[in-house]
Amino acid sequence: MPGAETTSRFFDSYAHDFDAIYGGKHSGLNALVNKHFRKSMRLRYEKTLAGCDPIEGRSVLDVGCGPGHFGIALARRGASRVFGIDFAPGMIDLARSYAEKAGVADRCRFELGDFMSSPLEGSFDYTILMGFMDYMADPRAVIERALSLTRSRAFFSFPVAGGLLGWQRQLRYKRRCDLYLYTLDRVRSLFEGLPGATFTIEPIARDFFVTLTAPGADLPQEAEAGARSTRQ
Repeated sequence: MPGAETTSRFFDSYAHDFDAIYGGKHSGLNALVNKHFRKSMRLRYEKTLAGCDPIEGRSVLDVGCGPGHFGIALARRGASRVFGIDFAPGMIDLARSYAEKAGVADRCRFELGDFMSSPLEGSFDYTILMGFMDYMADPRAVIERALSLTRSRAFFSFPVAGGLLGWQRQLRYKRRCDLYLYTLDRVRSLFEGLPGATFTIEPIARDFFVTLTAPGADLPQEAEAGARSTRQ
């Protein structure tokens, strides 16, 4: 699929710069950009890690894993198994290297592949799709596949349409790869009608952060009740 190939090439070439957003040191203009315009990336990272609680002994699927920051952090907190998949070879190389350095390579597996077509073994307690839906032409199909692989919760981010940030991002990505932006109504419509599942939608900076709770999820009672009461 040409769109997927273009996105893969872009993120492969962008791997080291993208990685620096999470952990690299910056000065001058880049530092200001990361602080003010990429705030949502830090927020969704923090919210996802908090949402994967309890994590001790649990499994994680990280879709579009990039340099592996989410999965490695969860492995360090006690996850028993992390599987990350990404279609950019440069991202997978970074993720494997970081897992080794963090001492969690025995619990982290990072593989090159397409989430929608690659065979995946079993199911996972938590599934993470951060910064992934931005590039998916058929988001409902992605959501349904993620839910089919998830026992407890799946976490998604959707970039907000409109406004200065949405406009400048569309302009920057016009010649790089396909980019999809979302309204609140559009995001809500994508999650409605999933049998037995519940969801919450929370605006964070330039993203909508969505928590999808699977039918019969193995969660503490208070967490499950909270998901029902805050459904959007």
